[in-house]
Amino acid sequence: MSNASDPFFRTFHALRIKGFAKAETIAEVADLPLSLVEEHLEGLQAREWAQYREARELWQLTTVGREEHHIALTEDVGGTHIGLQLHHEYEAFLQLNDRFKALCGDWQLRNGQPNDHTDAKYDKAVVQRLVAIDADAAPVVAKMGEVLARLAPYGPRLARTCQRVVDGETKMFTGVMCGSYHDVWMELHEDLILTQGIDRMAEGSF
Repeated sequence: MSNASDPFFRTFHALRIKGFAKAETIAEVADLPLSLVEEHLEGLQAREWAQYREARELWQLTTVGREEHHIALTEDVGGTHIGLQLHHEYEAFLQLNDRFKALCGDWQLRNGQPNDHTDAKYDKAVVQRLVAIDADAAPVVAKMGEVLARLAPYGPRLARTCQRVVDGETKMFTGVMCGSYHDVWMELHEDLILTQGIDRMAEGSF
């Protein structure tokens, strides 16, 4: 049976993953109702763990908040056994990550030039490879969710976003800060790194 995270922590953790984001985005990452996430954000602000930048409607953690998150994350993970249980699936994820990085390059560039997406045959072939990666990632993420419940929603989020790419929304492949497949994939990767206490630079994993 997977470990279930406290909802308040899920909001806290989602903000840590995103760095800065609107409440709606945090709610999506946390997989919680927006109204509840807004309550949590106000609670984080009251503790001076988060601040709100009204001009852009963005939330971010304070320096103290990042320190408190580290403490809360240790409590959420609950010991080294979680990291050990995630290790095998993380190794599988890293192999998929290498494939995904190459695929993103092929989507963004064609013959060394920016892909203008006018060649439907080329784009379709790349999208089919994305569908294959998503299919391979689904059982890996599902097994991660069996270890730590808050990881499970990444699977359906990736699948929904993949379908949007298949349906012709080209920006949903590698678009930045729009909930694209790349955005969700990077959120999952950051979550796994934080959860396992991995040094991204030392690992060389991007």
